[in-house]
Amino acid sequence: MEIEKFKNELKTLKNFMELYCKHKHKNQLVFNKNISYKQESLPIDLNLCEECHTLINYSIERLQNCPHEIKPKCRKCPNPCYEKKEWKSLAKVMRYSGMKLGFIKIKRFFS
Repeated sequence: MEIEKFKNELKTLKNFMELYCKHKHKNQLVFNKNISYKQESLPIDLNLCEECHTLINYSIERLQNCPHEIKPKCRKCPNPCYEKKEWKSLAKVMRYSGMKLGFIKIKRFFS
């Protein structure tokens, strides 16, 4: 996938994970990471608990190794790379954060 698509996917993953973790967990720590993709280094700061940090690391690794030039949504991928346990965990995060972010956008629209 193109570097811009990767950056967008990474930003979405970060936003969803941080929102979920902030609402559901305690003891967040700041993790400063450099993610490499196609000879480019992308700095990212994550504010997550240990459990969410482990899950986002797993997800970033899958994203870095995605074999598709035009990346499909993971749930529609013909060759899923997530293990079942991690898939369920990430789906829970995405469902929760997607709803929260959707409501935030609706609230801003009417404010």
